[in-house]
Amino acid sequence: MTDQPYVLVLYYSREGATAQMARQVARGVERVAGIEARLRTVPALHSPESEDDGAVMFATQEDLQGCAGLALGSPTRFGNMAAPLKQFLDESSALWLQGSLIDRPAGVFTSTASLHGGQESTLLSMMLPLMHHGMVMVGVPYSVRELRQTLGGGTPYGASHWATESGDRPLDDHESAICRALGKRVAEWALLRLERS
Repeated sequence: MTDQPYVLVLYYSREGATAQMARQVARGVERVAGIEARLRTVPALHSPESEDDGAVMFATQEDLQGCAGLALGSPTRFGNMAAPLKQFLDESSALWLQGSLIDRPAGVFTSTASLHGGQESTLLSMMLPLMHHGMVMVGVPYSVRELRQTLGGGTPYGASHWATESGDRPLDDHESAICRALGKRVAEWALLRLERS
């Protein structure tokens, strides 16, 4: 571990699409000098061992506490974030009591099986606990040209991906670019906040 500030790219992924998005978000973070991406996941509720392939470490509350910024990702579950990610956030009460995350930037991303399957409501559901923590939400502005060109995922609320019901649609170029733009924006805002403090 270095002492360099980091953006925590925290996600849950069951079929792999959200993990692909997380890697693109992390690439966007890494485009900003002076900050790094820390990629972490959370275990499934039913069998933690089955979800850990060893490639990405499970997040701890210390990872969350120490981050300069946060990018949070989840597949859509009935228009909401997945339960494993919500459980991790539910366990962050101690950080809330301490005000640990106040004024830190955060962005959100999601993957859905259907094109109109709740991308925006899922993004909003992830924003709610972060706003309770006092975090400052960073979206995707329309100056990101891919946001105006996408035929799959991508919203001003955050990055999104349409995986299809079979889950076999990979991230397209527009969706990947929007993920990278989100990561870059969170990193830039994180550094700006650090410079001002």
